[in-house]
Amino acid sequence: MATPVEAPASGRVAILLSTYNGEQFLAEQLASLQSQTMRDWLLYWRDDGSSDATPRIMADYLATLGADRGFIVPGDARVGASESFLRLLRVATADASDVVAFADQDDVWLPEKLARGLRALAAVPSDEPALYCARQVLVDATLQRLADSPTIRHRPAFPAALTQNIATGCTLMLNRAAAMLIAESRAPGGTLHDWWSYLVVAAAGGRLLFDPTPVVLYRQHAANMVGAPASMLQRGVAALRRGPQSFMQIFRQNVAALAGQPELLSPAASAQIATIARALDGGVMQRCAVLRMRGLRRQTWPETMLFRLWFMLQ
Repeated sequence: MATPVEAPASGRVAILLSTYNGEQFLAEQLASLQSQTMRDWLLYWRDDGSSDATPRIMADYLATLGADRGFIVPGDARVGASESFLRLLRVATADASDVVAFADQDDVWLPEKLARGLRALAAVPSDEPALYCARQVLVDATLQRLADSPTIRHRPAFPAALTQNIATGCTLMLNRAAAMLIAESRAPGGTLHDWWSYLVVAAAGGRLLFDPTPVVLYRQHAANMVGAPASMLQRGVAALRRGPQSFMQIFRQNVAALAGQPELLSPAASAQIATIARALDGGVMQRCAVLRMRGLRRQTWPETMLFRLWFMLQ
């Protein structure tokens, strides 16, 4: 599961930063970008309707970067974080960057973050879509360590990507082939940008690289859009609180979105999506048959059992 990090880090990275009322933590994240050991990067920024000092902080920062390294993607209306990131991605793919990296406004990147992702992606042929993601150090609002995020037990793959997102957005990096594939896709409204990226690359038969070394201080605070439970127990409790309805709604939306874009899918994923879609509208026997599909599971057996129960009931 470990990604290769021995090769030199080379290539240009487009960092995609979407902000919304981020003044409290933004300066620390921007400072961590400046501290990266990999220096060949550009910043694409879109603000999603901030009413605090975020636009001023960003304007000052972009002025220090210079017009050749910092780019503003206009935000004409509030669209939410996921759509904002996808708009940034569509703009960035029009340029010549080798890799794109999503950046949240409230985290702190460790110095080797970009270098590790770039080295891993460089080992993949340029015409093969590839996604890199990594563990995080979970910290509180003052950057005090809470725990490392859980490692994964099963390799990222399809159709497992339908049941659970293991590609945490603040660590996610895409090679150009993957970025273009996602930019040309149509994401359903209820899916987060990182999960959709994982789904598209996995369904296309692309390379999925998980780095067990934490690369980000992932800040947990009251205003987190998603956040990350520190343990399997906490993750399970959070899933139970959300309940089956919201999960299965997203599951159905993702299946329908992929089924409606067959050009994104490998032959194997196309057949799996068709089978799952029929089962969702079918009876008990069809659903039972789908649950025997190889790889349709979550990372732990209790989570898998919960998924299977919800799949049968909804």
